[in-house]
Amino acid sequence: MTQEVSEDAVGRRVCCDGERGTVRYVGTVPPTAGLWLGVEWDNADRGKHDGGHDGVRYFTCRHPTGGSFVRPKKASFGVDYLTALKQRYEVEIQEVIGEEVKISTRTVMMVGFEGVKQKQRLENLTEIGLRRCEVSGPGPENEIRNTTPLTQSLDLSGNLLSSWEVVAAIAEQLNSLKILQLSHNRLSISSEPSSLSPAFSCLRVLSLNSCALTWSQVLHCAGMWQKLEELYLADNDITELLRPVHVLQTLKVLDLSKNQIVQETLLEISHLPRLEKLNLSCTGLSVIQFPDVSAVNKTSSFPALKTLFLDENNISEWIVVNELEKLQRLVQLSCRRNPIIQKEKNSETSRQIFIARLSQLDLLDMRQIHADERRGAEIDYCKMFASAWLQAEGHGEPEKNHLSSEFITQHPRYLQLIHKYGVPHKDDVREEKPFALKNELLTVTFVCPEDAGRKPIEKKLPGSMIVQKVKGLLHRQLKLPRAEFRLTYTCSKMAGREIEIDNDLKQLDFYSVEDGDNILVRWS
Repeated sequence: MTQEVSEDAVGRRVCCDGERGTVRYVGTVPPTAGLWLGVEWDNADRGKHDGGHDGVRYFTCRHPTGGSFVRPKKASFGVDYLTALKQRYEVEIQEVIGEEVKISTRTVMMVGFEGVKQKQRLENLTEIGLRRCEVSGPGPENEIRNTTPLTQSLDLSGNLLSSWEVVAAIAEQLNSLKILQLSHNRLSISSEPSSLSPAFSCLRVLSLNSCALTWSQVLHCAGMWQKLEELYLADNDITELLRPVHVLQTLKVLDLSKNQIVQETLLEISHLPRLEKLNLSCTGLSVIQFPDVSAVNKTSSFPALKTLFLDENNISEWIVVNELEKLQRLVQLSCRRNPIIQKEKNSETSRQIFIARLSQLDLLDMRQIHADERRGAEIDYCKMFASAWLQAEGHGEPEKNHLSSEFITQHPRYLQLIHKYGVPHKDDVREEKPFALKNELLTVTFVCPEDAGRKPIEKKLPGSMIVQKVKGLLHRQLKLPRAEFRLTYTCSKMAGREIEIDNDLKQLDFYSVEDGDNILVRWS
């Protein structure tokens, strides 16, 4: 662009060499001559300083290296919506119509495709994608309304929009707009957001990922979105949550992932009456508590919540999972890549414990929970903690049950489960024995299901034996020195299921292989 810069340049968005930023200063920077733009970059690595230069403060930045000066001719202030629209869509249509296509050995010209053009005319578009097209404003008055009147979904992510007023000037011309994506923008906050609400009267889904927003700013803006059902706020500056008052009450889906949330403030959003799906992945959470009720009762918090994402957090205690059992309607949970998974011998054991502790769950970590898996998990859970139950003065006859409050807190479903499946048999209570190798040996049977002519082989192996050595043993026993073995095992606790033994460096104990189990051997 030229050296001339409009008077309202401060606050506008610019793009330079593929990086986006906000103009914070327009003027000279002595001792150099000519005009400079002081820019705060979205990507702080693009900058050099915090807005100060040679002891003079020209502007301020959120990050100490977020700012730099650029010449106006190197910065683009973007294009209006209609220009971007025509560049994006009309060029594509012309390319289709004028395209040469090779059919077999003959090259033909695509003609007679005016119907394609007519079908894809801008007036007929219901979904418009203008991601990273440097859109900075609406363009001529009412032209958006005339050009794309049927638009229901609009993607303006990664553009040069500077304020909610600019966004509203576009949205108010799209009377059917239901889905709006504004991620990777930096929008100045309106002083009177409610005055902009007519522009978003039909809006149901809004994406504001990576927009450097705080929760207070979200609540301030929320008056604009009176019918919003889905709000995506991943990777913002959201830390302390405040209770939404008279806003966001229609929300069904909320994504707060990749924000370092102050976990003590989580309950501030627990009264959203229609919230069904909540994403709290990668938010630093280690504790979730619902102190309004005891261990075996249901909380009034999150009354409609059905789906919860807790992946990649710091959850390390099963008591947190117990708290989730208090939720009235939770049926889907994802809790992958948390320290709690490493506490057990393998991921399948962890999965069993999750299932046993959460009675209504039907989907865990994106895997369906079938009735037979739930039954096996709950029975195994009863056996796993039978010894602790007895030590806590558990008894098969209800009138003689004097369970400690500590046990009930640690295992709130245990009484419900033994009522369902019966009191654990005395054989399920394992006594600690003095260490001796003979006590550590497992009797396992190797079965070759794809070679009926081979007889099963019974062996006594130490639980500490690594899988690699087990395969070496099989090479000798089966006389297949070059075979690539694939091992699985079955056990009576989980009838009908095969559990894969997939890591050669792990011990048999890691996979919870027990005395009497069958190891199935396949090879190629």
